Amino acid sequence: MSQNESQFRCGYVAIVGRPNVGKSTLMNTLIGAKVSITSRKAQTTRHRITGIQTKDQTQFVYVDTPGFQTRHSNPLNRTLNRTVTNTLTASDVILCVIEAGTFGQADQQVIDLLPKNVPVILVINKSDRVKDKAILMPFAQKVMSLFPFVAVVPVSATLKFQLENLENETRKYLPLGDPIFGEEDITDRSEKFLATEIVREKLFRFVGDELPYTSTVLIEKFEQEGNLRRVFIAILVDRDGHKSMVIGNKGARLKDISTQSRQDMEKLFGGPVYLEIWVKVKSGWADNEAGLRAYGYE
Repeated sequence: MSQNESQFRCGYVAIVGRPNVGKSTLMNTLIGAKVSITSRKAQTTRHRITGIQTKDQTQFVYVDTPGFQTRHSNPLNRTLNRTVTNTLTASDVILCVIEAGTFGQADQQVIDLLPKNVPVILVINKSDRVKDKAILMPFAQKVMSLFPFVAVVPVSATLKFQLENLENETRKYLPLGDPIFGEEDITDRSEKFLATEIVREKLFRFVGDELPYTSTVLIEKFEQEGNLRRVFIAILVDRDGHKSMVIGNKGARLKDISTQSRQDMEKLFGGPVYLEIWVKVKSGWADNEAGLRAYGYE
């Protein structure tokens, strides 16, 4: 019997919403691994990140998108928004994530983007933080009146509350078909990409709003010897002052960034990691455009 005959379902599931509603945390929890970085700082997710979960005759291919940006004048924001809209039209199901008890103009702008020809499930995240549960139902009904959602599921991504119910609702709308990826795959991104994303997450977590988004994390060398990975990474910043922010007093902040990054890489890659991180000022590279492109910096 083929997988189609046994009702195997497979499809792309876009996760969208304004910044900081918990999209990346939701995807990481659903697939059981950290492939999309999280931070309190908005715009942490810059790329489409794919997380893959295969279970119960179903392969969910989740696509975590950047949070939709309401300030369109910024070139980065326009690029992020194009990523979101392109993802929506190419998906089989959309999970529109909002925060329980909170709905504003930014949420409405995301809903205005939703296509009418793709099933959209309203996901009310952080529902555990609402002390008066009686307000959840009228809140959900109010948001449901704004768009023809096919279902609404209150969840808590951090507590794994109602996630199985969310999976069951999502599966209903996935097309019958063979799996796109291998059964053990959890992402389509390379280990090099994941390593830079992990460092970028720690960078924003430890430096916070002090550091501009123009800071860049690049792989200088990535080698594997058996189960050991040797990773050499450069953090490019705009000014010497930013470099001092990242390094911290006597190198303490950079040491924390490196230690936590290495620990996350070892969990994700399933083996030991030797990690070295340098902090460099971009102006020092400005005369070598070819070198910048070779490192992936445009």
